[in-house]
Amino acid sequence: MNNIDRQYKELLEHILVFGNNKSDRTGTGTRSVFGWKIVHRMEEGFPLLTTKKMYSKGIITELLWFLRGETNIKYLVDNGCHIWDGDAYKNFVNKVDAMWKKSDVGDLDDFIYDGLLISGTDENGEWFARIPTKEEFINKIKTNDEFAKKWGELGPVYGRMWRAFDEDANGGIDQIANLINDLKTNPDSRRLLVTAWNPTYLPHQVLPPCHYGFQVYTRELSHQERYNIHKKYITEDKLDLVWEIATTENLDKLGVPTRAISLMWNQRSVDVPLGLPFNIASYGLLLEIIAKCVNMVPEEVIGNLGDCHIYNNQVDGVKEQITRKPYKLPTLKHMKTDEFYRSLSEDLSLITHLDNTDFVIENYQSHPTIKMPLSN
Repeated sequence: MNNIDRQYKELLEHILVFGNNKSDRTGTGTRSVFGWKIVHRMEEGFPLLTTKKMYSKGIITELLWFLRGETNIKYLVDNGCHIWDGDAYKNFVNKVDAMWKKSDVGDLDDFIYDGLLISGTDENGEWFARIPTKEEFINKIKTNDEFAKKWGELGPVYGRMWRAFDEDANGGIDQIANLINDLKTNPDSRRLLVTAWNPTYLPHQVLPPCHYGFQVYTRELSHQERYNIHKKYITEDKLDLVWEIATTENLDKLGVPTRAISLMWNQRSVDVPLGLPFNIASYGLLLEIIAKCVNMVPEEVIGNLGDCHIYNNQVDGVKEQITRKPYKLPTLKHMKTDEFYRSLSEDLSLITHLDNTDFVIENYQSHPTIKMPLSN
């Protein structure tokens, strides 16, 4: 069963038919609706859309970047993930342009030496200086650590908010560590949430958080549910219990989870053709990781979506995607052991031992990629 592609296509169609024409900060123009909800049951498969080919490596890399608490695109670029290139480059251009306008002609040598400007002679032998292209900028991020340290920084975006919220005032609150601890000690709490929205820091971020917070919810599994889980995940190193001896004590000894866990994220601004498919899979993966850390069963991932829009230059691609019939959803395989995740739940610095090869998307069948413009 693949309800996530069905729900996604329903949203696309709804926006095309009922959307309002709205202007936006990029100047592209959109069709937009306000308020939508998507619900996916994880038992149906990993929520990676099949109506177009998805870049799973980029999704995994970006989420690990968040969890590492990083805010510099160097890690992303080094791992072949270019989701934030446009925002970083736009920030670079704006800052260099402002500095250039305030500088004296004699300062240009420093600009060129620092890689902020590229100089040469044109076909007429005239000397010129210009800001690097986006490709030249990204290459410098990849090859020049000092340049990357300064100009690859995006400000206090998701990673900072998740792992060191309000660092200036309180030394930083590690919301992810707190969440995992609370799940282990008070799983029925109604305060199991993480926020990325801090009005104080908005002016210092290259882009205010689009998905600005998430909350998790757990429930106790019935004895029958626990037994079904045990039967589903029998491995060679685990005893296969028949029903007659599948007591609570024996299930506990085998480490069978006692709870299910769901995650709901809230998003103020939703680029439905490009951003939302990444968000769905990313939060599905985050739910999987958290569930592994606290030995729970991932149940539902839910998106509460605010301004859902299609950019005007994406409409043709959207119409193509709507015509496609979904395939069966893939599954996610964790390459790290349960023991690793137990250690991770105690010491989140071990997150640096996870990379995009530690998650394998199995049996993924999809339609071809649909190239659609990204508006920055």
